[in-house]
Amino acid sequence: MDKILQWDEPIFNLVNRYPEVKDIMVELGFHDIAKPGMLQTAGRFMTLSKGIALKKVDMETVQRTFLQHGFTIQK
Repeated sequence: MDKILQWDEPIFNLVNRYPEVKDIMVELGFHDIAKPGMLQTAGRFMTLSKGIALKKVDMETVQRTFLQHGFTIQK
């Protein structure tokens, strides 16, 4: 069964549901998520789509990387 992520769901929720999301995001260059307290503060309002736009990361790269880890991202 695929693990489903939503583009506009807070990262805090995604990591609570699938803790490995945090490591995948660090792998993609979202290093701030690993800082103490960041997930509990900014992660409550930051979504995947907002983070991708903020960090200017290629959306297809993000989708492909999550797919390699067994995740599907839905809009």
